[in-house]
Amino acid sequence: MNIASFPNPETSYSRLTEMAQNESYDWAKVAACGSLVAGGLLLLTGHKRAGLVMAASGTALALMDHEETLKRWWEALPGYVDRAQSMFEQVRDVMEGVAEKGESLRRVISREDVDIAG
Repeated sequence: MNIASFPNPETSYSRLTEMAQNESYDWAKVAACGSLVAGGLLLLTGHKRAGLVMAASGTALALMDHEETLKRWWEALPGYVDRAQSMFEQVRDVMEGVAEKGESLRRVISREDVDIAG
């Protein structure tokens, strides 16, 4: 009765070399993932600058494979900026209108207080 069996070293070594030959790594993706993980850990531990640098470098490495997508985003960016600026202008106009209405309401209320007191 065998309790444990020990593998033959020659066959296990040949299996390991076969595995290493069959697998090919995309080292850019490995570096990108490692940089993003390291950046996240640095941010979580309070090292903001180093974390942001690592995260930015990981993002840049990840985007290296997606040049066409990045080019389309870059070309679409001015349109997004214009839309955001338009929205901010609309919000500013609404806020100015609310401020004007609030000021006129304060004047009306202060006149009524004067009329009641006088």
